[in-house]
Amino acid sequence: MVVAGALMALWLAAAVYVLVTGLKLRRRGHHQREQADRLAALLQSAPAVPMLIRPDGRIEAPARLAGWLGLPAVPAYLSELTSEGGCFDVADSAALSDDILSAQRGAKNFSRAVTVRGSSRALLVKGAPAGPDLANPGAAILWLFDATESQTRIATLEREGALLHDALEALSGLIEAAPLPMWHRTADLKLSLVNSAYVRAVEAQSAADVIGQQIELFETIDGLPPPEAARIALDKGEVLTRVVPATLGGERRMMQVVEVPMGRAGVAGYAIDKQDYESARTEQARTVASQRDMLDRLTAAVAQFGPDKSLVFWNKAFVSLFALKPEHLVDRPEFERVLDRMREGERIPEHRDFPAWRSERRGWFTAQEASEENWLLADGTHLRVFAQPMPDGGLLLVFEDRTEHIQLSSARDTLLRVRTATFDSLFEGSGVFAADGRLHLWNNRFRAIWGVEEEVLAAHPRIDDFMTSLANRLERPPQASLVRELMRSCTVDRKQRNGRIGFADGRTFDFAAIPLPDGNALFTMLDVTDSRRIEHVLREQNEALAEADKVKTAFLANMSYDLRTPLTSIGGFAEMMKAGYAGELPDTAQEYVAAIIEASAKLSGLIDTVLDLTQGEAGTLPMERAPLDLSAFIAACRDRWAVATAAKKIELVVDIKPSTGRIMADERRLVQALDKLMENAVRVVPEGGRISLHSDGQVGGARLIVSDNGPGMDAKSQARAFDRFSRMNDAERGDAQGLGLPLARQLVEAHGGTLSLISEPGEGTVFTMELPRGDLPRLGK
Repeated sequence: MVVAGALMALWLAAAVYVLVTGLKLRRRGHHQREQADRLAALLQSAPAVPMLIRPDGRIEAPARLAGWLGLPAVPAYLSELTSEGGCFDVADSAALSDDILSAQRGAKNFSRAVTVRGSSRALLVKGAPAGPDLANPGAAILWLFDATESQTRIATLEREGALLHDALEALSGLIEAAPLPMWHRTADLKLSLVNSAYVRAVEAQSAADVIGQQIELFETIDGLPPPEAARIALDKGEVLTRVVPATLGGERRMMQVVEVPMGRAGVAGYAIDKQDYESARTEQARTVASQRDMLDRLTAAVAQFGPDKSLVFWNKAFVSLFALKPEHLVDRPEFERVLDRMREGERIPEHRDFPAWRSERRGWFTAQEASEENWLLADGTHLRVFAQPMPDGGLLLVFEDRTEHIQLSSARDTLLRVRTATFDSLFEGSGVFAADGRLHLWNNRFRAIWGVEEEVLAAHPRIDDFMTSLANRLERPPQASLVRELMRSCTVDRKQRNGRIGFADGRTFDFAAIPLPDGNALFTMLDVTDSRRIEHVLREQNEALAEADKVKTAFLANMSYDLRTPLTSIGGFAEMMKAGYAGELPDTAQEYVAAIIEASAKLSGLIDTVLDLTQGEAGTLPMERAPLDLSAFIAACRDRWAVATAAKKIELVVDIKPSTGRIMADERRLVQALDKLMENAVRVVPEGGRISLHSDGQVGGARLIVSDNGPGMDAKSQARAFDRFSRMNDAERGDAQGLGLPLARQLVEAHGGTLSLISEPGEGTVFTMELPRGDLPRLGK
């Protein structure tokens, strides 16, 4: 029992132990099963699908792999997966087979992207040798990832990368080929990249040399070193543009510097040569100012509108023409407002629908070409309006006042009609020949002279053909060629030609070929038939008068000599009677004798004057020339006339200049001429008057002036002063001195000089005697 009890106890203990152990194993198995289920669930939800390939090629993989491969079930062997008709493309299948073989035999890991045949799914396969816990040696474990999205993204990134690479290459080439200096600074503001233009600008060897030595293009930028100036752009985070002077190729130029902050990448910059631009802008400003100054001087009204249709320029003529106030224009009014102002001043044409008309004029701004209009204003002003659209969208308006032009045009038309009527009514025959010799214009008198029909002239014949066809109508037909040559010379040489032609019917014409300013020639013909006859008669009469004048001169000379003999006897006997040779005479007889002597002296002087005049006219007046000192000559004249002037209480003033000098002259004849002038002055000057005798000279001659403050002479008397015939008539009226002035002029002219007078009624008379020096001998010889 004890033994049985012990056995039972052992059995019970063993049973309890077994039960406890079983329960533990059960709990452990249950736990491991739960772990396996969790691992299986985790594996099923993993982004990768495992595939175990055993050494014999058998495949172990989850069922969901079939869905990825587009198959109803997972292939059993590798050959089904990588065969030519398998799940992947041929190239991917072959490469994957090689990778798996390398992993099985060479224990190499691999990674490859493959594309599932017939779909857009891409799988990333990562393989490695399988551990001994999974399979026998020679097995491989593959992890397949669905890389469709990532591969698509990768392909997109590769394409974008290629495009960016190409763009970068193009941009780099563009920067390198750019004609303006460009550079890049890193975050520490050191130069890291420059282009060839930069290298040339700083005259460096290469870009590496520039970067290595940190050669700056500018000395300073706004007073700061270039890196510090770039820091300002980087700190502000905005693009900075500045104009900075720089020395390029030994020449100082203005450069526009632009620096662009790029955040952590640094600062990029470039420089634009603005020297030519600034010069061009300055020149343009000067040109615009000059043009506006010129436009301001124009008589035509000019107004310019900008792209915004506001008034930007106007000249003085614009303000004046349209009666505008400058204060209304300084605010740059718009185009429509300016038209309104012009309408208020009644300086635009009247229209029923003014807004529509104004709207149409607004189209000037967008017109393809210039427009031109004519405006007739209410006050009769005619304006020519020229509208020129500008390239910048503006408009230039030019207003030309054509009123005077139109009036002149009307007057010209009237003048042309008057000229045509006048030309047709001329007594002379006139024809205008063009430069090519063709008859261009003619009047009725021209046609009548030549006796041709209007149709002949209307054909505009050439001068050669015209004269040849009418040569038989001339008194001497060869004269037709002379007329042709004269007309040709007038047209070519531009010289006036004259001549005379006679017609076979007895008519005679004077003709003239006159060059006109337009290159044509005017041919005029004047009928001188009657005047020629009269001229012939007058010529005969003139010859007869000349012969009679010779007879008269000879008669006067002979008469003078014949009268001198009895006059001398009368004077001599009268002197003897006055001296008492005939006895003592009573007082009355003494007065008679004195009168006889005075009359004889006057008559003798008149006879001498007439004789001198006739001899001078005949050219036989004797002249004895010798050196004459004019100063002594004038002093003697003063002494001779001192008594006569004192008797009449006339003041005699003598002014002898040192330049008077000497002349070659006949002293007796010159005394005679000067005395005639003094005699005339004493005769006309009233008591208490004044006579001035003045002399001066120059190298070539001397001048004697006799002036008085007498009553003077009117224009008619001055014209007759030196006319011996009119003076002889004065002598007949009792003026015994009537021939004195003509004789004085004749004597002065016989010396090669001139005698002139200036006189005004009530202002006196001035006689001026101009005498040449002559061939004077040197002093001392």
